[in-house]
Amino acid sequence: MRDLPLRVVRLVFFLLLLAISAIAQPAPLPRVRAITTFIRIDRSNYKTQVDDAVKMLGVARGAFIAAGFEVQTTRIVTQPFPDYTRGLSRSDAANFLREFDQYISAVSASNKFAVIANIGPAMRNAADDTSAAELLGDVLGTAKFNSSIVVAGDDGIHWNAVRASARLMKKLEETPHSDGTFKFAATAMLQPFAPFFPGAWHDSPGHQFSIGLEGAGLVDQAFSAANRDPQVALQRLTALLTEQGRVVERIGEQVEKQTGWSYLGFDPTPAPLGQVSIAAAMEKLIGAPFGSSGTLTAAAIITQAVKAVPVKQIGYAGLMLPILEDARMSQRWSEGTFHIDSLLAYSSVCGTGLDTVPLPGDVTEEQLVRIIGDVASLAVKWHKPLTARLQPETGKKAGDRTDFQDTMLVNAVLQPLP
Repeated sequence: MRDLPLRVVRLVFFLLLLAISAIAQPAPLPRVRAITTFIRIDRSNYKTQVDDAVKMLGVARGAFIAAGFEVQTTRIVTQPFPDYTRGLSRSDAANFLREFDQYISAVSASNKFAVIANIGPAMRNAADDTSAAELLGDVLGTAKFNSSIVVAGDDGIHWNAVRASARLMKKLEETPHSDGTFKFAATAMLQPFAPFFPGAWHDSPGHQFSIGLEGAGLVDQAFSAANRDPQVALQRLTALLTEQGRVVERIGEQVEKQTGWSYLGFDPTPAPLGQVSIAAAMEKLIGAPFGSSGTLTAAAIITQAVKAVPVKQIGYAGLMLPILEDARMSQRWSEGTFHIDSLLAYSSVCGTGLDTVPLPGDVTEEQLVRIIGDVASLAVKWHKPLTARLQPETGKKAGDRTDFQDTMLVNAVLQPLP
């Protein structure tokens, strides 16, 4: 460098220092999407039981914040609500669920953090009648809590539940801006204690918790540095997920000792949200728009990395592809680079099925039955957890842009059904 002008030498050294500084900067921590508690309530004492869970959530939230994490949501899941509305008339049961919902809102308002609730599945077994699903239709449109219906299990597909789910989706479509559709999912082969809503459920004595991260940023870090090499991408992502999974497990075990609540595990499914996009990360690996050839391979790589994380796992433990919760995915849906059958193909190597899929308002109940049935069939065939959270919007047709108001959602252009 002796023959170079001094200003050029200084510029070179300055750029080197910048590069070294960038390398030395630790990657930002992913946000904690969900700290989810599981409780068993009864009508006479539910407020005390909720208060106990909220106290525990405060401890757990504080522990993650002290470790440098941002916590997005804290959550409560009850046993399936037919258990604690049994014996009530339909109107009295609806009034109790509204009372429960109002109490959760009051608890959230009185604390420094919000709490969201899930009242479990309306139907779990193939022989269940549809009365609880009809009750859910009375309240879910205006309530803040989430719920679900189990449409497949080890005993096969529950076709009665599939049809009940389709009817409920059409009823929730009639809520303002059709936002009620966001709070319900049909679930297949999903085991209890998953931290993510709306599929989360349990039927245990309670007093447990699990954790889920907004891990799409970790996928972006791994795939950005992989130079489109699938093997490198897998190695880097496995390492990043393992690093964060061990931190989560350590904090979870500390909280268990401090509170007496049982830590059940970490769901390493890398959830996206808005600009923290799993689709954008996958595009960096395949070098093409999401939905192009290679997308299924990228999905398989993510799932393989997730399964390799050596911590106590719970929940989906796969890949989350929620169209309306991911800005890039919403964009590609609007452009038509993928469709429902694409998502079903990707679900064969990952999860979680069809999540936040926007549909024209004129979709029929029978069409919804067929779509939910496809998800259930795939879940049973491969014995894996999948869900269908389908969001038809009233008055909208193919080519229109959705107008969902929930802040978690990124609106998209509706595509025609196959």
